Amino acid sequence: MPCERKPMRYGHSEGHTEVCFDDAGRFLVTCGNDGDVRIWESLDDDDPKFITVGEKAYSLALKKGKLVTATSNNTVQIHTFPDGDPDGILTRFTTNATHVTFNSCGSRVAAGSSDFMVKVVEVADSSQQKTLRGHEAPVLSVTFDPKDEFLASASCDGSVVVWDIEEQTRVISWPLLKKTNDVSNATSLCRLAFQPSSGKFLAVPVETKVHLYERGSWEHAATLSDDLLTQPINVVSWSPCGRFLAAGAVGGSLMVWDVNSKLCVERQKHEKGFSVCSLAWHPSGRQVAYTDTEGCLGLLDGLTTSISAPTKKPAKDFNDLFDDDDDDQLMDEGLSDSHSPARKPATRDEDDDDLVIPSTGRVKNRGAILDDENSLDTASLRFGEDKPGDEEDAGRALGPVAPPPLLPSRPAYEGPLPSPPQKAFQPGSTPAHLTHRFMMWNSVGIVRGYNDEQDNAIDVEFHDSAVHHAMHLTNSLGHTMADISQEAVLLACPSTEELASKLQCLHFSSWDTNKEWMVDMPNGEDVKALCLGQGWAAVATSALMVRLFSIGGVQREVFSLPGPVVCMAGHGEQLLVVYHRATGFDGDQALGVQLLQLSRRRRRVLSGEPLPLSHKSYLSWLGFTGEGTPCFVDSEGVVRMLNRALANTWTPVCNTRDTCKSKSDHYWVVGVHENPQQLRCIPCKGSRYPPTLPRPALAILPFKLPLCQTTTEKGQMEEQFWRSALFHNHYCFLSTSGFEVDEDAQTRSEKEKQELLMKMFALSCRLEREFRCVELAELMTQNVVPLAIRYASRSRRMALAQRLSEIAMEKTIQSQEEEPEEEDEDLRYSGIRRSSEADAAVPSSQSSLLGSNPPSSGVLCGKTSEVSGCFQVSGAGKSSASAQPRATNILDSMTSGRKSAPLSGPAAKASKSPVLKPLAPRPKTKVAEHVRKCRTAEPKVKKNPQLDCWIESKAYLCSCWCDFRPKTGFQLWLEENRKSITADGPDLDETEVIREAMGRFRALSAEERLVRLRCKVPHSAPENTRSGIFALIQ
Repeated sequence: MPCERKPMRYGHSEGHTEVCFDDAGRFLVTCGNDGDVRIWESLDDDDPKFITVGEKAYSLALKKGKLVTATSNNTVQIHTFPDGDPDGILTRFTTNATHVTFNSCGSRVAAGSSDFMVKVVEVADSSQQKTLRGHEAPVLSVTFDPKDEFLASASCDGSVVVWDIEEQTRVISWPLLKKTNDVSNATSLCRLAFQPSSGKFLAVPVETKVHLYERGSWEHAATLSDDLLTQPINVVSWSPCGRFLAAGAVGGSLMVWDVNSKLCVERQKHEKGFSVCSLAWHPSGRQVAYTDTEGCLGLLDGLTTSISAPTKKPAKDFNDLFDDDDDDQLMDEGLSDSHSPARKPATRDEDDDDLVIPSTGRVKNRGAILDDENSLDTASLRFGEDKPGDEEDAGRALGPVAPPPLLPSRPAYEGPLPSPPQKAFQPGSTPAHLTHRFMMWNSVGIVRGYNDEQDNAIDVEFHDSAVHHAMHLTNSLGHTMADISQEAVLLACPSTEELASKLQCLHFSSWDTNKEWMVDMPNGEDVKALCLGQGWAAVATSALMVRLFSIGGVQREVFSLPGPVVCMAGHGEQLLVVYHRATGFDGDQALGVQLLQLSRRRRRVLSGEPLPLSHKSYLSWLGFTGEGTPCFVDSEGVVRMLNRALANTWTPVCNTRDTCKSKSDHYWVVGVHENPQQLRCIPCKGSRYPPTLPRPALAILPFKLPLCQTTTEKGQMEEQFWRSALFHNHYCFLSTSGFEVDEDAQTRSEKEKQELLMKMFALSCRLEREFRCVELAELMTQNVVPLAIRYASRSRRMALAQRLSEIAMEKTIQSQEEEPEEEDEDLRYSGIRRSSEADAAVPSSQSSLLGSNPPSSGVLCGKTSEVSGCFQVSGAGKSSASAQPRATNILDSMTSGRKSAPLSGPAAKASKSPVLKPLAPRPKTKVAEHVRKCRTAEPKVKKNPQLDCWIESKAYLCSCWCDFRPKTGFQLWLEENRKSITADGPDLDETEVIREAMGRFRALSAEERLVRLRCKVPHSAPENTRSGIFALIQ
C-alpha cells in the first residue's frame, strides 16, 4: 500500500488536536487547544474558516451537518456545519468532556468526561440522556457499536468496558491499560473503534499492539503488532470498508494493517517525531488525516485498498500463475517458490500455503501473528489475563494460524515489572517544554520563563518589594532551572553541542558593584538540580555529584550521590537531596533522601533513608517549611513532614486530594508554614500545573493528621494534640541550632497542648477510663499534673488521685535530674514568682536566708488558692519540688517561670528518694513522725546555720499546716470571724450564719484567706523561722 506523506502544516496552538472529515469528504475539520474549530478545504488551504467554541476544544465529531465539540467550559456543544451557527448545548458535566463521537446514523452522541461518567444523548432531543456510571477515573474515549446496541469506553482506571446502551449496564470489562489519575498523565489516549458496517470486531490499542475482540462473545480474537513499533499506540481508526485499520503512536509512528491477513501494509513516521493524537479516514479510503500534540495537521495520500485477500486455490492454478522467468526471479531474490506444488518440499504441509502472500510471493511476517498460545502480551501478563478463548475459531475468523513450531516461545514472566525512573525536576516549577512557565515559585518570590517567537526572557518578582525590585533578564543562554532566596537568584542551563552546562548567580544582596558570577560545568556534566541556602548554593549534576559554592562564587565541598538526583532543596544551613537509590517496581519509585547540616560542625542528619511515597506515586514537591522543617508532597497529594521528635521519621500531615472536587483536579504546592499552620497552594482544575496568565490565586489548606475516628470528640482532640506537638517541634530545633526563639509563641504553644491534654483527661474521667487518665497524665508537664489531681479529687476518684500524685513526684525528680546545674541561679519555691519579685517582697534579712540554694531540702508543702490538700515529701530528697506560682487559673501560668535549679551539696548524695504522699488527709501522728524524721536527719547534714534555719522553718510550717488540714479554708475562716458575724446579726440562726459567712468569705482575696495560717504561727517561734514561713506562703 504505497502512499505519500504530505508535509505537516500548522493548525492550532500547542496541545491536543483532533481531526475528522465531513460525510462527503470535501472538508477537513480540526479543533485544538486554542478553542477554535477550523474548516479546511484541503491541506493547502491558507485561509480556513474557523469557529470559536471556547477557551479550549478537547474533541469534535461531525455527522449529517451537525458539528459536536467538547469544550473547556464542561459542556458538549452543537453547531451547524459548515455555517458554524450555534445550535445549543447537548449536555453538561462537572468537569471537561474528554471525547465525543456520533453513532453510525448520527442520531446519538456519546461523550466521556473527567468526572468518570459517560453520557449518551439524543441529538434531536437533548433531554433524552442515558448516563453510564462505573468508571473510577477520567474517561479516555468512547465508541458506538454500528448496530447501536453497545458502547465501549476506555478509562484512566485501566479498564475497557462494553456497555449495553438501553439497559445502561456493563456487559464486560477488560483490565488492559495502565492506571493513571488524569488524562494528561495517561500513557495512551486509547481511542477505541468498532469495525464499521458489521461491527464484528472492537479494536483496542494496548501499549504497542492492537487487540481485536469479537462482538457478541467478546473473546480475544487476535492481536495486531509490528516489530518496528516501540511506542504506545494512541489512536486507531477503521477504513470505510472495514478491512484496514490505521494506528497512530506516541512516538509519531503511523501504521496500517490488513485485518484479514493481519499484516502491516503501510508504515510511516512523523517528520518530527511528535505524538499522533487523532486519525481520520477519507470516505473514499484513499487518504488518512492525522494531527499531533503540537497542533499540526498532516495527510497520508494515495492509499490503495486493492490488495487481494489470501485465499486457497487448487494446486493446478498455481502452475498457471508463474512461468520459468518468474521462478528465476524469485530465486535471484533469495525467496523460495515452494508454494508451487511442483516444487513443494516434502517437509512442508499444505497449510503452509496460507503463510505466503500471493500478490508478492513473500512469506508473511510471523511475528505479526499473535493469536497462538504464546501470544500473551505484557498487558495480559501484568493483569493476569487468561489466554484467548478458542484459538481455532479466531484463526477461522481472521485468517490462518501459524504452526506453533515455527514461532519462538516466550517465557511468561508474571512478577512485578520495573517502574520507569522519575526524571529530575525543580520543586516549585512547571514543565520545561511549556513556552510560558514558572521556573520557581516559593516563599521569597516568583521566577517566570518565556520562550516563544517574540521573546526569550526571565522575569523575577519578589513577594516583598523591600527585598529587591523586580528584574527582567534576557535568557540568551537558555536557562531552564532557577531558584530564588533573600540573597540571590540562581540559574542553570543544560549543555549543547557547542556550550557546556552553566551555572549563573545574581547575587543582588552583595555590597560590591559586581553582583554576578558564572561557572561552567566540566565536559559531559549537566546540572540536573539546584538550590540556594543561607550563604551557599548547591547543584547536583548528571555525574552523580553535588557541588557546593559560596554565595559569592567560591567553590566549596564536592561529594557523590549513590544514585541519579531527583530534586534538591535548601533552607538556612540545611541541604535536602532526594535521589534514586534503586529501581522501583509496580509503579513505585525507590528514592533515598539525605539531609545535611552545613554549619560549622558538618553533620548528616539523614543518611540515605528511603523516602516514603504513596503507592504508585512519584515525588511532586520537596522543600522546607518557613520554620526549617523538611517536608515533601507526592503525586497522590499526601504532604509529609519530618518529625524530629520521633527519630527523624516522616509523618503525613495533609492530603490535598480530600479537598479536590474531581480526580482530575490537583493542588500545586508553593509553601508550607508551621506557625501559623498553613499549606499554601494553587488549585489547578483539570490539570497538575497552573497557567502563568492570568496570575493564579493562592489557596490555604488546613492540616490534618490521619488518625482514626476523627469524627468523634476524642479523635478530634487527639488529632489536635499530636498535630500541635508536631508543628511545635521546630522551637526545640531552632533553639539548639543557636537561633532566637519567640518565647511568647513557644509559651502559647505549650499552653495549647496542655489545655488539650486536660480536656482529654476530663473526657476520660467522664467515661470512667482511669487508666487512660494516667496515660494522659504521663504526657502532661510537671505544672499541670496538680490540676489533674484536683480534678480527680473533686470527681471523687481517690485511687486515680493517688496514682497521679506518684506521677507528679516522678516528674519532679526527672525534671531536676535533667536540669543543668547553675550555681548562681536563685531557687524558686512556691509563691516566689521571680528572684527580683522575691527580693522586693521579702526583707533583706529574709532574702539573705532564702535567696541562695541550700545544700539540701527537707519538706515541701504545696497549696492552692483554696486549700484542698497538700503534697508531702518524706525523707531528705535530692532536691525539693518547685511549686507553681499562685494564679487564678493554673493554665495561665504553666510556663510562666523557669524550672528551679537542682540543689547541690553533700546532703544531696546522702539523701533518699522522696515519696509523694496521697492527697487525702492523714492523721496528725504520721505528719509528726514525718517532721521527726526530718529533724533526726539534720545531724547527717553538714552544719550550716542557714540550712538549719531552712529545715526548721519548713518542718514548723508543715506541723502548723497539719493542725487545720482536716478542715477547709472556709471552716478556719468561720472560726476566726464567727463572733463578728453574730455581733452584726444576733438573731441569725446557724444556717443563716453560715450563709452570711460564705458570702463574706467569697468576697475575700486569696491573700486574706491565709490569715488562719499566719495566726497559727506563734510569736514564740524563732524569728528566722517566722520569716522563712511567711516568705514561703507568699
